[in-house]
Order: sequence, then structure tokens, then C-alpha cells
Amino acid sequence: MKVAVLRETGAGERRVALVPALVSELVDRHSLTVAVEAGCGASSQYSDEEYAAAGAQIGDRASTLADATVVLRVAPPDPVDLESLPRGTVVIGFLAPFDHPAGVRALAAGGLTSFAMELVPRTTRAQRMDALSSQANLAGYKAVLLGADTLGRILPMFMTAAGTIRPGKVLVLGAGVAGLQAIATARRLGARVEAFDVRPAVKEQVESLGASFLVAEEEVAAEGEGGYAGALSEEQHQRELDLIAAHIHDADIVVTTARIPGRRAPELITPDMLASMRAGSVVIDMAASEEGGNCCASRPDETVVVEGVTVLGPTNLPSSLAHHASQMYARNIATLLLEMVDEGELSLDFDNDILGPACLTHDGVVRHGPTRERLDASAEETTDG
Repeated sequence: MKVAVLRETGAGERRVALVPALVSELVDRHSLTVAVEAGCGASSQYSDEEYAAAGAQIGDRASTLADATVVLRVAPPDPVDLESLPRGTVVIGFLAPFDHPAGVRALAAGGLTSFAMELVPRTTRAQRMDALSSQANLAGYKAVLLGADTLGRILPMFMTAAGTIRPGKVLVLGAGVAGLQAIATARRLGARVEAFDVRPAVKEQVESLGASFLVAEEEVAAEGEGGYAGALSEEQHQRELDLIAAHIHDADIVVTTARIPGRRAPELITPDMLASMRAGSVVIDMAASEEGGNCCASRPDETVVVEGVTVLGPTNLPSSLAHHASQMYARNIATLLLEMVDEGELSLDFDNDILGPACLTHDGVVRHGPTRERLDASAEETTDG
């Protein structure tokens, strides 16, 4: 059984799907053949020599893919990259099923079996495969550092002969994995931190990190599935906005992390809120996308200044920490890979409580129901148009 690891070619993507330490584990302990494209780990500080010492075969793209049973990736592949893969090849990686319909169609049309890291269920048994959480942890950490670097003020309290500087204030909207790490990082930097989430259950976690949890006079709550937040009613959303508006005006840094899988991110920061913030303040919108983010002014991977407030919309913060992001992702993807290996051979069991939900396409069919429904709806709209 041959496992191929390719060099990522997407703009700004510096991570690699497998690191040398995991190569040696797959080769020595599980009798797999691992082939890596030359230079695949260079941007994340893993050399070809390290891969070779771990037992990997080093080659060009064509030789790496030749006779591969499984292809490991980080970012969604370009549909053109899939054309050379024979039917039945297994592709594992972040496949963005809701955001890249062309890629999903190409996977199905090519008869490829694909497993999306985004679809790994958030269960106790699947924790070591949860790449969304591992990468979100790093993203939350880097978001605060990015905000602190952009901010023209300091965050910790300073007491010196020149006077006392009060600690800065950080507001975190969304207390999932990324939000909780943002809170922890901001507290380490000495900031006062407030946080809000529509899931009341996270209040204890927020407070355990030393932050204040914002509570509305009337309950604003929406628990979704799999640990995610759900969508609010229009009335609840307005109460949410009123609560945020009451606290955002004196925040030095605002980090937003609110996403709802398969839906547009909710707008949490309005033009009036931006106008109420002090000049020099910073917003890091981790939900920024072409469809819009949590902040009304955010643009994906751009810096926008609105009335003196700097708004950043980074879309791939883990890639800026490529070495450790790759190390964590490699453990996630290798653990998922081994779930489908039996005595060195590929053994797919779609009744498996992890492989079944994580499978995106197989044998020419889109197996993931919500993705299939969105593709069908998109096809109907195109036909009607």
C-alpha cells in the first residue's frame, strides 16, 4: 500500500500533510510505503533528507503519484490535479465540501474515494483525528499575536517611574476552540478579556481562563450539533448585537471566531459598532470569506481601515505557523489513515463510526448528505437560470 504526499501549491499554503516522524511510524510499524514529492516540507522546515532518513521515497510529482493507493493533502486539490488519479484512489485532506463544489464534483466524477478532515465527527474516539480543532487552536493563538502586533498600544499593565499604563482590553466573540485559545493567549499577554458565545455551556470554560463572560438581560442561546453554535432567531440576534455594542466601544482588540457550518458567518460587528471604537483599535475577523465575515468591513486576506480601526481578515492563520501546524495535522491525518488500514492493506468500512461520516465521495457518488443536497440545489438554480 503506497501513500503519496504532495507539495501544496495553493496560494499562501505552507503546511505539509505528513511530517518525517509520522513517516517512520507508517513505514516501520505499519509496513506502508510512503512517497513524498521533493520539497514538500520545505516551507514548514522539514527537509527531504529528514524524509529520506525516515524511510520515505523522494521523487517528482509524477513518480510520487504513480501507483499510489492513498494521497494525503492539506488544502483542497485543484480539480486539474485530480485528473491523473485512477478511479478508486483515496484522497484525504481538507476538502472544503461546502465552499468548493467544483472540487467535490471532480472527486465524484473521477471515481475517487475522498475523506474530508472537516467531516470527522467530534466524538471522543475521533479526538486524535480532529484537525479542525488542532488547527483552530493555533489560529486562535496567532490571531491575538497578530492583533497585538498591529495594535499601537501594549496589552499588559506597566507600572514604572514614568507612570502606570492600564492593561488593554480584548473582546473575543465565539468561545469554541479558536476563541478559547485566543482568550488564553490574550490573558498570557496581560490583557483584560471579555468573551461572548451563544452557547451558555461554555461560560465555565471562559471564566476558568480568567475572562469575563458577557450575559444578556434576556437569554441569547443557540446550541448546534457537534459542539458548534446554531443559528439565532432574528430577535435573539438583535439582542446579541445590543450586548456586543455595549462592550465593544472600549476594546483594544476584538477577535471574532463565529461560524455556522454550511451557512454564511453571522455579522456581529456593524458599521455603528466600528464607529464607536477608538482609533487605533484592531479587529481580527477569523470568519472572513468572500461571502462576508463577522465584521461588516472585513475582506478575506486583506487589511481594511475604517475610521481609524484596522480590520484584518486572515483566512489561513495555521499556515503562518507551518512547522507545528504540520506536526499536529500530520498526527490527525495519519490516525485517520490508520483507521482504514488492516495489516498493511487498505480496508474501507463505511459502517465505521468515523470513516462513514467522514467520507465525502465514493464510487462516483457524493456520500455526504448535506454536501449532496447543496450541489443538487446549485444545479437546479443553474438550470433555472
